[in-house]
Amino acid sequence: MKRKAEDDPGHRSVKKKASLESNGSQPFRQGLLQEADKYHKQYIHSQPYKHGVIQNLLEPRLLRKVRAEIQASLSFTPKETDIYRIHQSGDLANLDGLDDSSLKLLPSLLALRDALYSPSFRDFLSTVTGAGLLSGSKTDMAINVYTPGCHLLCHDDVIGSRRVSYILYLTDPDRPWKPEWGGALRLYPTTTHKAENGTEVKVPNPDCTVSIPPAFNQLGFFAVQPGKSFHDVEEVYSTDLDLGKDGVDSRVRMAISGWYHIPQKGEDGYVEGLEESLAERSSLQQLQGRDDQYDSPRSGMKPYKHDDHEESESAAVRKSSQEEAPLTEDDLEFLLKYIAPTYLTPDTIESVSDTFVDDCSICLGKFLNKKFSSAIRNYITRQESQALPSASQDIEKSTAWQVARPPHKHRFLYQQASSAKKKEDNHDESPIQDLLRNLLPSEAFRKWLQLATGLTLSSHDLC
Repeated sequence: MKRKAEDDPGHRSVKKKASLESNGSQPFRQGLLQEADKYHKQYIHSQPYKHGVIQNLLEPRLLRKVRAEIQASLSFTPKETDIYRIHQSGDLANLDGLDDSSLKLLPSLLALRDALYSPSFRDFLSTVTGAGLLSGSKTDMAINVYTPGCHLLCHDDVIGSRRVSYILYLTDPDRPWKPEWGGALRLYPTTTHKAENGTEVKVPNPDCTVSIPPAFNQLGFFAVQPGKSFHDVEEVYSTDLDLGKDGVDSRVRMAISGWYHIPQKGEDGYVEGLEESLAERSSLQQLQGRDDQYDSPRSGMKPYKHDDHEESESAAVRKSSQEEAPLTEDDLEFLLKYIAPTYLTPDTIESVSDTFVDDCSICLGKFLNKKFSSAIRNYITRQESQALPSASQDIEKSTAWQVARPPHKHRFLYQQASSAKKKEDNHDESPIQDLLRNLLPSEAFRKWLQLATGLTLSSHDLC
């Protein structure tokens, strides 16, 4: 779409006219703005932190027109970072910069934007949340589309002057969204810890306690709170397609998401220096959140256990790699249970060492022998075919797996040698536990690593 020159005096009047001609009717559902007290009561009693959900926010005819305009006239840019994968439009605040011909293609979208940031709706939302006055001059919103594989990882939304976060769903009104497709807004409770310096640190728990599936014409919202308003968007799953009569997959999670900011200079409720104060508070919370004392897995270096006839650990550290003793027959017999024979020959070890010394890294394909690699493959296949409990606590109680946490830093399943030892039961030791407990911390494998890398190794940290 073309953008209009900033000095065009007719630009704002066209936009205003488009907004006022939104079907010639009230954009919100009849009676909504008189129900602030009802939604406020629901809001203040919500958990894990205060949030609200309003069904049928707008007149459905308006929202259907908004969907049609978006699909016909807007394009989306795929975006992917370490925290999200989405398709996103430009900031809808910038619609004012479009030329007249482009604006005429989006009358309902403009009407919706102006309605969401109108004085009446801002007053309504301020009353419901109790978050204070909200800016009408600083609009901050975009259209996000999640297709299978898209997601947004856990975070608290704290940036700058944001006061209330919201999402308005524009999913297909004729094919209701199914919860099993994913894409839910999930809210995480926090646990308060007291740090060594006496300050309190809030850490999000590994599991969400509220999951809100998308629904057409549904508004979700919450006050932005540093270190507390943790949430994510569940991945839209890539399982069997759900095709409609038009042959298009229904799992397109379209929504308008954005923020209401604190009042800006010249608006009622503006407080000099508040934005800077909020930025400082956000930075402090982020610094406190970097503390890893509540993280799992934790780093834990353990010394190798040398044979009695070998030198002490301190002497071994001083020993150069060239003086490292070759692998014994017992070492080779042990390592052959796990490692492909080709990697245990002197010529191959020397070649690996030369490459590692030159490049400081190396990738060894088919490192494990056929029998052991087949055992691991079969074990992993069986594990993936079994449904895990949904709660982290249940996963850790019933399996050898642990859940990495906190979720705003990472969340995956892992095993460590220490945790594997706690899972003794009547079942045979799994191949992964065999690696963690027997091969990787062994003296024989330490000696092979030293020969293969030219380094002297005194300790290990396995996960």
